[in-house]
Amino acid sequence: MIVPLREAAADTCGGKAGALGALLRAGLPVPDGFVVPFAAYLAAVRDLDLGRIDDEPEDADAARRTIAARPVPEAVADALGRALGELGDPPVAVRSSAAGEDTGRASAAGQHESFLAVRGAGEVATAVRACWASLFSPRAIAYRAASVRAGQPPDDLLMAVIVQRHLDAEVSGVMFTPADSGDVTRIEASWGLGPSVVEGKVTPDAYRVAADGSVTRTVADKRRRLDRRGARLVVGDVPTAARNRPTADDATATRLAELGRRIAAVLGGPQDIEWAIAGGRTWVLQARPVTAAPPPSAAPSGASGVPAATLTGTPGSRGTVTGTARIVRGRGDFARVRPGDILVCPFTDPAWTPLLRVAAGVVTETGGVLSHAAIVAREHAIPAVLGVPDATSRLRDDTLITVDGTAGTVTATGV
Repeated sequence: MIVPLREAAADTCGGKAGALGALLRAGLPVPDGFVVPFAAYLAAVRDLDLGRIDDEPEDADAARRTIAARPVPEAVADALGRALGELGDPPVAVRSSAAGEDTGRASAAGQHESFLAVRGAGEVATAVRACWASLFSPRAIAYRAASVRAGQPPDDLLMAVIVQRHLDAEVSGVMFTPADSGDVTRIEASWGLGPSVVEGKVTPDAYRVAADGSVTRTVADKRRRLDRRGARLVVGDVPTAARNRPTADDATATRLAELGRRIAAVLGGPQDIEWAIAGGRTWVLQARPVTAAPPPSAAPSGASGVPAATLTGTPGSRGTVTGTARIVRGRGDFARVRPGDILVCPFTDPAWTPLLRVAAGVVTETGGVLSHAAIVAREHAIPAVLGVPDATSRLRDDTLITVDGTAGTVTATGV
């Protein structure tokens, strides 16, 4: 019922675990751990009728609640306890690895549950159940439905779960390796744990490492960071002196790019990589195929030819669209979004995925081009501009705005 992460394969443990297993076998720096494979999930839900669940949201919600509430089978719980003991019972990260996740057809970026700083067999079992149940969350269902409408065949509803040592990262981020040897490696980084970057809750530093090793960077104002405090995750203020300090020097960015090239060679194509630096060592947390490349970087703010009434940010997803601005500050505003509206929000986390089925474009105040929301926007071909300071106050609800996700601009009357 438990598979060592080093032995994980995609057909029994999902794409995410399969990729990490391949990297471990190649000698790359992946935190040690194990996988609760598809077989354990199937044993846990054998008595549930989960057929055609995507067509009936109420049934999906009932299935999700049932899976999350019922105990993990005794054999799985016993195996979890033994495997954690072999690791030394440290704090762990518990991450989903679904059958259709992290493939070349669809990333499912952020659509299933993941947990950090989990401690003890009982808490790990609870997190495993939550990962199983997240197959039937509204955001996962919405993502799968959009993928099927785009012509992709439906994936099997199977969930494996990765359990790895938790890393207390000093710096973490995301890296996209180039599709061609002459292209740049794109890296985004911020202080603390990775969810701040991948969930778009901070505007990260951005690095571009060229094939010749030269590095260009844009340093962001990084005001918040996520860290572990015991068994809790805590958001805190970044000290003033560190907010505008680069999270990585050029040598570190170059080493990350070289690591990215090695990962791409092992996995056979351009990769979207989550990484962390902990205790002075660089670790690989995840690697999946790049499903939709980001637009090229925009010209710096204030560049000639940009109208004074235009807001500028980071190009997140190509295309231009004009529509009604809909200010969305949280889930309480979701019901106000109508088809064709343009989301204007502080940030978007993966729970907002159902909105991307109806929205015509996205504007955020924070976030980078490699965040989950930007990836999903590109997969859905929705123009997006990220990191527009004070967008929710500078743009007015119900006004007409134009979003250029290639140039990174947002234009409205009266801005």
